[in-house]
Amino acid sequence: MTSPHREHPEPAPFTAADYAARMERAATAAADAGLAGLLIAPGPDLTHLTGYQPIETERLTLLVLAAGQDPVLVVPTLEAPDAQAAPGAPALTLRDWSDGSSPYAAAAPSLDVDGHFAVSDNAWAMHLLGLQRELPGTTYSAVTDVLPMLRAVKDERELARLAAAGEAADAAYAEVLGVRFAGRRESEVAADLARLLRRHGHSQVDFTVVGSGPNGANPHHEAGERVIADGDMVVLDFGGLKHGYGSDISRTVHVGEPSEAERRVHDVVREAQQAAFEAVRPGIGCQEVDRVARKVITDAGYGEQFIHRTGHGIGVTTHEPPYMVEGEERPLVPGMCFSIEPGIYLAGRFGVRIEDIVTVTEDGGRRLNNAPREMAVVG
Repeated sequence: MTSPHREHPEPAPFTAADYAARMERAATAAADAGLAGLLIAPGPDLTHLTGYQPIETERLTLLVLAAGQDPVLVVPTLEAPDAQAAPGAPALTLRDWSDGSSPYAAAAPSLDVDGHFAVSDNAWAMHLLGLQRELPGTTYSAVTDVLPMLRAVKDERELARLAAAGEAADAAYAEVLGVRFAGRRESEVAADLARLLRRHGHSQVDFTVVGSGPNGANPHHEAGERVIADGDMVVLDFGGLKHGYGSDISRTVHVGEPSEAERRVHDVVREAQQAAFEAVRPGIGCQEVDRVARKVITDAGYGEQFIHRTGHGIGVTTHEPPYMVEGEERPLVPGMCFSIEPGIYLAGRFGVRIEDIVTVTEDGGRRLNNAPREMAVVG
């Protein structure tokens, strides 16, 4: 059975004002954390803050944000026209540097010579070392260490993109239930999932986990050449980007009728996932979501077989803060988006995982995935 392919209108693009506001909030957050500013290299942080997505090369591109000063984007001269065309460019001062000159000298006037800066996690070590040589009085920390919630709270237009990505993943799941599983390789079903995600509007497919039988007991199993057999439990975990924002969904299906023991394990995971979802509300610590899911599974006797955190944030990347894990005490805030994905993994036998993306609302949580969570029987 397949679901009809529905075309949704392209969401309105983010405006220069949207990007200016994000940069101002980020600079203020850095100052509130006692930092001299933020240094952002090409990657998801730069995309989120400016809409600029340059190719990542050995040439330095660096966004400098500090409270009380205009944002500065240091770019190679040959890439300056692309930077000037970025959606957030009207709010930026561009400072270009030419081959043969020092990019670090070009960046230095925008940095406090004795300042402590947060640096985006994916910045190249050679560039950080170059800045340290140019400004030996500066010190640095990773953004995730000092400003982990930089992209965590989504606005309404971001939430709309995440909802559209979730709906597309739901539609892909509905259609993949109609393909043949038995007698086909995991890699073939994974290719079906990738095709369906693209059919439903994804511009990028990040992962298509298909873990059949004992392979399902490996949470991040790469779909391989194992032939799926009648009687297999099959973990499906897939997602990517649509309109620049992520999807991530997991469901576990069974080839032919499952045994009572298999149904029991699936029911426990479904109960844990539901309980964790019902726990979501503003103000509780992230770790509480993990604790609720883990208690259900532990009480059922499978605590040692739940071997990963309960969830991760999602946005312009499919994995980002916040994390639903023991020790993460930060409170949930309306607009946060994250997965809830408990699992049970029985080595040598099978695994079960059920995952939805959830956003925090003013009084609870809202699922961005609504595909059925009951065990589906496939052929």
